[in-house]
Amino acid sequence: MATAKFYGTGRRKKSIARVYLVPGTGKITINKRDIDEYLGLETLKVVVRQPLVATETVDKFDVLVNVRGGGYTGQAGAIRHGIARALLEADSDYRPVLKKAGYLTRDPRMKERKKYGLKAARRAPQFSKR
Repeated sequence: MATAKFYGTGRRKKSIARVYLVPGTGKITINKRDIDEYLGLETLKVVVRQPLVATETVDKFDVLVNVRGGGYTGQAGAIRHGIARALLEADSDYRPVLKKAGYLTRDPRMKERKKYGLKAARRAPQFSKR
């Protein structure tokens, strides 16, 4: 095997991210676009880089991401989850650091379903006494 390629799947809300870590200089590519071009908010870029910063591997791996579904925040969370899982595959010594920071836990919060008789999940129709 000439080049090592580590894979991790990340999920958050409706977003699914397929993450590949390749030894490199620290370039992050999301859907064939640079991270700065894909994610507008600086906070989302920080979220994506969190597992790399925690394990001090920012400039050791190039991150290739294919993400679909959801919005930008959900996608950023999914990418973070995927990077953490891929780092585990690269080196299992990172597990305590990633686990303590909570990057390996799949966030279970989802959109609540709409109920009948209501306008949304919990929003009731306007009440009028008369």
